[in-house]
Amino acid sequence: QVQLVESGGGLVQTGGSLTLSCVYSGSIFNIVTMGWYRQAPQKQRELAAAINRIGATNYADSVKGRFTISRDNAKNTVYLQMNNLKPEDTAVYYCNRGGWGLKPGDYWGQGTQVTVSS
Repeated sequence: QVQLVESGGGLVQTGGSLTLSCVYSGSIFNIVTMGWYRQAPQKQRELAAAINRIGATNYADSVKGRFTISRDNAKNTVYLQMNNLKPEDTAVYYCNRGGWGLKPGDYWGQGTQVTVSS
């Protein structure tokens, strides 16, 4: 059974940094696309970043230049490095298998809260 377990969320001030991690288990990791989606209060869930099996990446316009998605296939882990955080980045961040754009994939993690104070 596929499982995704996120960690690394927290409270940070504007301009600060956080790194989220998502450990994947239950099937072969290095062939799947992985994405980070986020959902702010009263808003729809949206893609923040995604990375495919060959390392190509896709970012929301709002995070380009500030967020970096990466993967370590030896550790079955995908990361989201978030720099220069803004209050509008406040959301629950979810790891997702298979998502690339508007349409997420089929498996989700439990989510991790990121709160950016002004």
